[in-house]
Amino acid sequence: MTDLLYSEEEEALRSAVRDLLTDRCDAAAVLARAETDTPHDRELWKALAEGMGLAGLLVPEELGGQGATHREAAVVLEELGRAVAPTPYLTSAVVATEALLACEGPEATELLAALAAGRTVGALAVSLATAPGAPFNGVRHEEVGDQGGALHGELTGIADAVGADVLLVPAGGGLFAVHTAQDGVTVTPRTSLDLTRPLATVTFEGARARALTQDADAAVRRALRAGAALLASEQLGVAEWCLTETVRYTKERHQFNRPVGSFQALKHRLAQLWLEVVGTRAAARAAADALATGSADTDLTSALAQAYASPVAVRAAEEAVQLHGGIGMTWEHPVHLYLKRAKADSIAYGTAGAHREALAGLVELPAP
Repeated sequence: MTDLLYSEEEEALRSAVRDLLTDRCDAAAVLARAETDTPHDRELWKALAEGMGLAGLLVPEELGGQGATHREAAVVLEELGRAVAPTPYLTSAVVATEALLACEGPEATELLAALAAGRTVGALAVSLATAPGAPFNGVRHEEVGDQGGALHGELTGIADAVGADVLLVPAGGGLFAVHTAQDGVTVTPRTSLDLTRPLATVTFEGARARALTQDADAAVRRALRAGAALLASEQLGVAEWCLTETVRYTKERHQFNRPVGSFQALKHRLAQLWLEVVGTRAAARAAADALATGSADTDLTSALAQAYASPVAVRAAEEAVQLHGGIGMTWEHPVHLYLKRAKADSIAYGTAGAHREALAGLVELPAP
């Protein structure tokens, strides 16, 4: 029987990541960075990726990584969600890494080693809203010699492309690596709801590219499935923070000479939210474990996790805003960052509705 409890090693990893985030990613720092043109905290990313080696958790040791599993990556994402940390961990260390793991050849191996070491930040050039198995847009590929050719076209809604060093771009049925620091690549930031995970439009005008695989469908599907499954762990972290902080606040805030948390109506709301967060933890852990073990139920657990976690994270953030009263409506309080992250995550890698539809098909219970 699968053990979804956290191991001693996972708890130790959680403690180390939380300590680092407490020191370097407090609410004031995240709020201050949200007002700048550099959404990613490069120093925090360096500490996570190079200092702790977390960027290479999913990369085999022989390729320069840690050789860990998706369970450990899920623990990291829980803590990053709790801090709404402005880092490209999900997009680079999970999604881009999974896409590269589906490729073969020296180019993919070299990129994997660079991503694992934290020297390079990667991003999959597929819209953040794309669900696993859904159609996705590519660009036009032009053969130029034997170096991989050149790319032409435009892609929208690319998460963390602003801070990426290399983009993994589907084109002509294949997947290509394109370095952003070259002529022919234009990354235009777009105003996004979640200021800690920026979106961009990427334009290619004869950009030099290196071929990674001729089967972009398989690589992209693998990457998006892992992204959707582990996104549930980030959503769990968001929901847990919202619940914990709301309970703490309602114990401290007094009205009619009593803590507002002592009122029965609020107790019931928070108790219901606690139950939903516990359910989210079970779903997120099951999805991470299925990925880690290569289970035949990976597609099912991934769809289930997203179908459940997305609305719970949004509801937890909405309850946090409301139950914090007036202070919850201010820019100075960080709760709005959690609401924005939860809302943005609810459409990332497919909506809850899309995952419910996929889940129905997987269990042979199609809608009437």
